[in-house]
Amino acid sequence: MKSITFSNGDQMPIIGLGTWKSKPGEVYQAVLWAIEAGYRHIDCAAIYDNEKEVGNALDKAFKDGVVKREELFITSKLWNSNHRLDDVVPALKKTLKDLQLECLDLYLIHWPISFKKGVLFAQTREEFYTYGDVPLSQTWEGMEEVKKMGLAKHIGVSNFNITKLEEIIKSSQFAPEMNQVEMHPFLPQDKLVNFCRSKNILMTAYSPLGSGDRATANKKANEPSLLENEVVKEIASKHRVSSAQILISYSVHRNIAVIPKSVNQDRIVQNLASIEVNLDEIDMQKLANIGTAYRFIDGSFFTGTQSPYKLTDLWEKE
Repeated sequence: MKSITFSNGDQMPIIGLGTWKSKPGEVYQAVLWAIEAGYRHIDCAAIYDNEKEVGNALDKAFKDGVVKREELFITSKLWNSNHRLDDVVPALKKTLKDLQLECLDLYLIHWPISFKKGVLFAQTREEFYTYGDVPLSQTWEGMEEVKKMGLAKHIGVSNFNITKLEEIIKSSQFAPEMNQVEMHPFLPQDKLVNFCRSKNILMTAYSPLGSGDRATANKKANEPSLLENEVVKEIASKHRVSSAQILISYSVHRNIAVIPKSVNQDRIVQNLASIEVNLDEIDMQKLANIGTAYRFIDGSFFTGTQSPYKLTDLWEKE
């Protein structure tokens, strides 16, 4: 498996199993199938509400001798309601307990959005903190603390734009090592990718297949389909693979980690086999000029009339 490399030499397998939207009762088996298929990178988050089940699967895999802990790369994320300095370490300790691990390989701030303690999804103005209440620098100080304590080997962010990254870097003792964002041919994030590379920040692509299985309430009418896009299908036909494999291979060829989610055993195996797909310069150029620009996870659920946040707090202008 190809890997991307942190500044200290640690390696992260470039294809991982995403666990967002994987339901309890499904994610346990999906993680075991993934490990048996050869995955060595599992992406988790507290808000996915399935870390206990992921932890049970990891524990079984370790006890059965399928894999050793040091062979796996495990990521999780700090939820918006734990951004205060005093809340970061306890939040990670809860995740470690659920995952049945002593430390994470990577811990990320999930969003640059802050809720009050105990709020799952803020609905009213009173349930939000502002940047004045809880600056990102305070949250990042907590992230640096978990690294110093040895609870996470690497720390980073998710859904951060250049402005927010610069804000953290300016006040940091340890700069972010990863930025996990939505990325695919409809949303190549070139400006953000170039910035992160200039600062030695690695990147992970989420929703590489377009997140077609997310809740209907979070979808817009007539969303474009990555998997059914004619350019993607043409390249898939050329290589005699699936559209999904082309989309995963797209990130691999950009040296960006990618975390497709599936709870289907055949697709889990097929997604990992994307590493064998060799896209050429013509393929990559066609994908770069695909002619459709679209962000599936637009963050508008955090920026309604009751929120102190705006979409400009989240995204780059492409």
